[in-house]
Amino acid sequence: MERIDAHHHFWFYDPEGYAWIDDRMSVLRRNFLPEDLEPELQCAGVTGVISVEARPSWRETWQLLQFANDAKFIRGVVGWLPLIDADLPRKLPTLTDHPKLKGIRHNLQDEPDAFYMLREDFNRGLSDLKPYQLAYDILIYERHLPQTVTFIDRHPGQVFVLDHIAKPRIAAGELSPWQENLRELALRPNVYCKLSGIITEADWTNWTEAQLRPYFDVVLKAFGPERILFGSDWPVCLVAGAYQRWVDVVATLISDLPVADQALIWAGTARKAYHLA
Repeated sequence: MERIDAHHHFWFYDPEGYAWIDDRMSVLRRNFLPEDLEPELQCAGVTGVISVEARPSWRETWQLLQFANDAKFIRGVVGWLPLIDADLPRKLPTLTDHPKLKGIRHNLQDEPDAFYMLREDFNRGLSDLKPYQLAYDILIYERHLPQTVTFIDRHPGQVFVLDHIAKPRIAAGELSPWQENLRELALRPNVYCKLSGIITEADWTNWTEAQLRPYFDVVLKAFGPERILFGSDWPVCLVAGAYQRWVDVVATLISDLPVADQALIWAGTARKAYHLA
């Protein structure tokens, strides 16, 4: 069965550019490049990946696209663009001409303004993407879900991909109000959800599959296999578990589903959401 990792990162590490990597995450304070990921993919039976931005930088987005040129297993890139830039329409073609640019993301979760996604200039910039059929990845915490619903309702023709199931408070064992708000979001058929970034929202050293299952069950019921994508969030996942361990957990979580539904979560949904060749 084909497997596509729809969420991972590469970077040339520097302390200033990746200031979000704190002392608890010291394992991430080094370069992570395609040659580091490829052996993990081979061991896990993953044949393709989507590379996602990790900093708001034109330079990093171009670097990811260069990696995609050089490595056949990189099927697509979710890069960064300055959506609030009034000159964005003129700048867009410089990136959108690249066939492996499949989506755009902005780090909404760490914006001081919790309603940043409702800014008029941000929404104007997102509308500028429409002719290019790029997905928009949503990076938020669960507390941002209500305003994110409002944001998405402004763009009914835009494909959205929710990263990390909106980061529920798994370490605290809390399902509400995340589950209610996620269900509301899932009523929008243009929204997909990545089964990724979950173990880093749990207790990094003591999480169990049993603790994760209630969150998976909510996601599965809300979105269905046809709108769920597998993602690793490598290398960030390494603070809480090895790549292969997360792949094994996902395989167990979805093992009771029909084979066709498993195939959607592993690869089919990613191909659809990101228009992969």
